[in-house]
Amino acid sequence: MTTYYSEDHEWISVEGENATVGITAHAAEKLGDIVFIDFREVGLSFNKTDEIGVVESVKAAAEIYAPVSGEITEANTVIADDPARLNENPEGEAWLYRIRLSDPSELEQLMDAETYQNMIG
Repeated sequence: MTTYYSEDHEWISVEGENATVGITAHAAEKLGDIVFIDFREVGLSFNKTDEIGVVESVKAAAEIYAPVSGEITEANTVIADDPARLNENPEGEAWLYRIRLSDPSELEQLMDAETYQNMIG
């Protein structure tokens, strides 16, 4: 499994044509205490950079952008019921979506972990 990062602070972990998407620990930390997650419906097809959800915290709301094009196959409803989990483990159990990639070549435009860490300082 390979993990990539977007400039919008989403991560995507890929295995074959399927992937898991979430927000980075950096994004969760900057947002503060997360209180609500607005998920898009399973089956929705989207293009790279489309808004695919919203995360709201006590400080602000932040859009979740698709790091690649695809289709939502599952939403993590466990964190919908307990959004604070996103602050605890945003790059693990508190993933947001499982998706099916429609254009795997888009992964080449994303960052690896080292490049992402250099970007956020």
